[in-house]
Amino acid sequence: MKVTSLSIPDVLLIEPHVFEDARGFFFESFREDVFKKETSLNISFMQDNHSKSSQGVLRGLHYQLPPHAQGKLVRVIQGEVLDIAVDIRESSPTCGQYIAEILSSDNKKQLYIPEGFAHGFLTLSDTSEFLYKTTDFYHPESERCILWNDETLSIQWPKDLTIQLSPKDLLGQSFKLSELFPVYSR
Repeated sequence: MKVTSLSIPDVLLIEPHVFEDARGFFFESFREDVFKKETSLNISFMQDNHSKSSQGVLRGLHYQLPPHAQGKLVRVIQGEVLDIAVDIRESSPTCGQYIAEILSSDNKKQLYIPEGFAHGFLTLSDTSEFLYKTTDFYHPESERCILWNDETLSIQWPKDLTIQLSPKDLLGQSFKLSELFPVYSR
């Protein structure tokens, strides 16, 4: 696997080694020992999630407060999404900045998004299937949501799609009013 730090260095782009031939392809989508060696992260994943979305469905921007904060390893197994990770660590030099990356079943790229980031994605293709591993369990009382079109964040979403949100995501808070992560650590 190839691991690349992005403009916010704690967010990692992971590109697996894909073996392709006339029959199709094979790759290891996750292998704990290789992940830990290549990323220098000593974390464990606790839960796997799988979602399917139609074009224009935007999920996010979600996060969980400590002590139930979640790091995520995300990938797409069908279709294409615009994946967004927003740094919400109050004392981070990149607080309020975001990473935008196209993830697809064709490019097989993955993102590792650490604790202290809000996360969301928008389905660009007709449908998408999105898989992600989390470093902690889902804890509804700790979950928060930042409004997808928050003016302070100014995320550049595609303008040619009709955005569809869940009732919960429609109630997202502005970035200024959100409960951010008070402690920043690398």
